[in-house]
Amino acid sequence: MSHHWCILFPSLPPVACSSAGIAAKVGQTRLAADPFRRGLTTADPTPRRSDSDAPLATDWPPGSCAEPNHFYLPMLLQPALEHLRDGAEAVYRIEPLEDGVPIALLPVTVSRRHGRVPLAHCANWIHRHGFYGAPLLRKGREEAGWEAVLAALDAAPWSGHFLHLRRIAADGPAAQALARVCARQGRRLEEVGRSQRALLHSTLDAQAYWEQQVRAKKRKELRRLMARLGDEGPVQTRVLRDAAELPEWIDTFLAVERAGWKGERGTALASSPADTAFFRTGCAAALASGALDLLRLDCSDRTIAMLLNFVGPDGAFSFKIAVDPAFARYSPGVLIEQFNLVRVLDDRVAPWMDSCAAPDHPMIDSLWGERRTIAQYRVALRHGGIRGAAGRLVLPALSVLEAGFQRLKRRMTP
Repeated sequence: MSHHWCILFPSLPPVACSSAGIAAKVGQTRLAADPFRRGLTTADPTPRRSDSDAPLATDWPPGSCAEPNHFYLPMLLQPALEHLRDGAEAVYRIEPLEDGVPIALLPVTVSRRHGRVPLAHCANWIHRHGFYGAPLLRKGREEAGWEAVLAALDAAPWSGHFLHLRRIAADGPAAQALARVCARQGRRLEEVGRSQRALLHSTLDAQAYWEQQVRAKKRKELRRLMARLGDEGPVQTRVLRDAAELPEWIDTFLAVERAGWKGERGTALASSPADTAFFRTGCAAALASGALDLLRLDCSDRTIAMLLNFVGPDGAFSFKIAVDPAFARYSPGVLIEQFNLVRVLDDRVAPWMDSCAAPDHPMIDSLWGERRTIAQYRVALRHGGIRGAAGRLVLPALSVLEAGFQRLKRRMTP
């Protein structure tokens, strides 16, 4: 493994800095602290918001990751860094290399607060449209990838006392490899919360799964709604096949989503130019990578529901759904999810699909029977000197403080 740091700035050439034992590229939004400034000669190193970071490594072909995370693949992470990053937010891309090939990728950001506590730390970067946070880890090099990521954060002057990891599958390869590395290094690792969300993972075909999961009474009601919808005009389900049609499909998705409650609340993708740009760019990149599965439900000449998934041979994520509120009485969201069962369980576009939904979601939880446990962790970082000595006390003290707060909260609850 080569041993160097390469700090990448928008519109600036790479700057090599020596650091024993690490091979990493770190992309960031603004100039880092002094150990990372060597070799830079520019009057204004801070990029404007419209600037984009140097390209991410693209050497993550399907099947190369120990655990899929489409949100950190270059096809989605690059447009997210360009369009969704807060102007004041520093995002560091850590990419350990082994013989020139990335063995991990984790974007991290820095925070001065952890919940209620003013405490400097770093966390995996999850933007408002990112629903999973496990790092990309090269299959077969999971532990080496984690070791390099943690060594990079140990050496970084901006990383704070610990790494806060959010939205990671508790039983996934990333979490398991991290636990092994921390145990071997004697590094403190804490799970600080978990929840469950709907997962679709079955060997059944779509019809058998539908009959097993959905009550007979509800299936009958949905057949009645489909028949009534047919009275409005011909009903058709479609999958995007032609790349030339993508702009029109995206325009339609944005319009349908904006017509619903998200548009009323100002949270629809079309409500923000930055969100719209991310969506268009990310969908085009995903389609080019073979990872976009975009579904459409039409009644006559009107689109009444759309569903966008990111798929692959190792797993999939259900990303966004849009439903025309004028047809709400026909439950078009449930009808397009029924079509999605065909895509996953019959067409086998992926071996499983993460709903990316909130826990206890009333609609998808009633349709999908499996659950994925999503956890968050705190990982101690190791620094030298007084800073390191103080850091070793932080996580134990924080755990004691949080436990005390929970006890007090229970006592005060009637």
